[in-house]
Amino acid sequence: MAQRNRNRRMSRRHFAEHLMGAAAMAVPAIAFTNSLTANAATLKKNERSAILLWMSGGPATIDIWDLKPNSVNGGPFQPINTSGEGQISEHMPETAKLMKHLSIVRSMSTREADHNRGRYYMHTGYVPNPTIEHPSYGSVVAHELGPLRESLDIPPFVSIGGGSAGPGFLGMTYAPFVVNSNGRIQDLDMGIEPQRAANRLELLDSLEERFIKQDRGIAASEHAKVLKKTQALMTSKQMDAFKVEQETSQMRERYGNSNFGRGCLMARRLVEAGVPFVEVDFGGWDTHSNNFDTLQNNRLPQLDQGMSALVADLAERGMLENTAIVWMGEFGRTPNINGNTGRDHWARSWSVVAGGAGFQGGKVIGKTNEDGTAVETDPYTSEDLMATTLAALGISLDSRFTSRSGRPMKIANGGRVIKGLLQQA
Repeated sequence: MAQRNRNRRMSRRHFAEHLMGAAAMAVPAIAFTNSLTANAATLKKNERSAILLWMSGGPATIDIWDLKPNSVNGGPFQPINTSGEGQISEHMPETAKLMKHLSIVRSMSTREADHNRGRYYMHTGYVPNPTIEHPSYGSVVAHELGPLRESLDIPPFVSIGGGSAGPGFLGMTYAPFVVNSNGRIQDLDMGIEPQRAANRLELLDSLEERFIKQDRGIAASEHAKVLKKTQALMTSKQMDAFKVEQETSQMRERYGNSNFGRGCLMARRLVEAGVPFVEVDFGGWDTHSNNFDTLQNNRLPQLDQGMSALVADLAERGMLENTAIVWMGEFGRTPNINGNTGRDHWARSWSVVAGGAGFQGGKVIGKTNEDGTAVETDPYTSEDLMATTLAALGISLDSRFTSRSGRPMKIANGGRVIKGLLQQA
């Protein structure tokens, strides 16, 4: 698994270096506010998108979404009421006000409690397999919805603050386009004189075409597709969607002066521009020690501000009805508290959150027992969550993919829709 990840990153670095040497031109700073607004109106009418808030490290959901105040496992945090069903942590007060838009699935029971394996499983719906690499959420959504966005120059899958999981057998066309929360895109703005850049592009195109005609395999044609897309991106006005500094100071303050807050604001801008899938990576949840101090004084304040601002902003703009939001990590953390006042890896009983688009808001789905050690209702898996998310976006679960070896693959690994999480037809 680690080797495949390294190979994927290496191929993208090679592409960036190839592009840097072949062509680079300054991207003009053109105001994009009106274009964003126009795209938001179109999105509201007929286009759905998704934002995945990825909590890298495995968050202690028992301290956030499914508190156990009457159990020895409960810890010091107290539950508070929300605008929806159920209660959540006292350290998520702003999000609590908006839970009418979001639902909690408290009956997740998954099979991977290792970081790398859990990350892969929760992103793809499949356990790691040495013979095949499966496409992630972002790549599947980009593959299904990206071709419908004819005016979109920005890649259909953008990952902010981290590399996400890759496209698997769908190919590099659907790989995550990675940026940091300040919108910096490495090697895209080199300041080379435009005519010189155009000459290099023309030469590169001819070399690419000749190489592909020699039947060198799929890698060459995939490389050419990504290059063409990047060339269009370099000169597109839509590039301003990455520039959160164009927002008012009040709006930036609303989301918070943190990488996660800026990432959430950028995600909203990218969805306005028509990007079908955006992932925002927020790490630091591997709390084997000092769990409660870390959550109370660091992770939860940033999460509460950024997540609540995103939900409220989308709702106010009339975009939430077509923008799915999914919050999750690799797994949860142990109900029992260890000797370092921390919690360890736990996949048997934990929570995820979803809202917007075709999801119902304000619901609590499923239940764990009094001490949080087991799911008491129907357990749900990664493939179930993925299937439900795709259904919320209007993507048919009857779709099938074919791997490069010719093997038929079910979308979302044949997962079932989580009962009660989708809006009624």
